Amino acid sequence: MANLTRYDPFGDLDDMFKGLMLRPVRFEQQVPQIKIDVKENDGAYVIRADIPGVKKEDIKVDVDGNVISISAEVKEEKEEKEGGRVIRSERYYGSMSRSFSLGQDVDEKAAKAKYTDGVLELTLPKKPGSRPGKIVVQ
Repeated sequence: MANLTRYDPFGDLDDMFKGLMLRPVRFEQQVPQIKIDVKENDGAYVIRADIPGVKKEDIKVDVDGNVISISAEVKEEKEEKEGGRVIRSERYYGSMSRSFSLGQDVDEKAAKAKYTDGVLELTLPKKPGSRPGKIVVQ
């Protein structure tokens, strides 16, 4: 039985550029994502969202009943210098967002938000009288 090998069409590019003292450029831009933790107690939801490298002025939180939307504008600039000349300069401007729904409606007037060290912490009290209902299947 023959051995199977995986073919990489770009694998030979490194060999091709070795003689020219150049390397092919590969752009591996990571798209930032908002990672969240949701905890629930009797009266409120506590949400922790990791949003590193963002100013608190660039974060927006929307509440629509039980749907929470978190969005942020991301601005990142990197510059590598060697001696007095710039070797590489990279910039990234964009936005990231995350929406999710909770089990009950949220009282947005009593909600609190705090942003410290790249972590957004939301305390979202449950709206009184909006208990999750159950339907009996017949």
